[in-house]
Amino acid sequence: MSEAAIVTVYSTFADADEAERIARLLVEERLAACANILGPCRAIYRWRGGIEEGDEVAALFKTRADMADKLIARLAELHSYDVPAAVVWPIADALPAYAQWVRNEAG
Repeated sequence: MSEAAIVTVYSTFADADEAERIARLLVEERLAACANILGPCRAIYRWRGGIEEGDEVAALFKTRADMADKLIARLAELHSYDVPAAVVWPIADALPAYAQWVRNEAG
């Protein structure tokens, strides 16, 4: 992926307050150009030998591809989970002005 590429980093949080707190910090620190905090979702997952479930809040962070590792590392430092979901989704195409805005604001 080229340095000029932009990506979305997907993560989930324990609640909306945590999602908002971390999103604001990542944008303030210029690791993300923006964050979209989505509505609540239900998670069902395997953890430590059992099946768990609970409510979470998902968020999408837009950033430059070359900033994704730094964003994920910082997110992990701030997150309440032992092993937070933090995955990079490549953006195949975007409105050129939007892509340029993300590149300008992240980093």
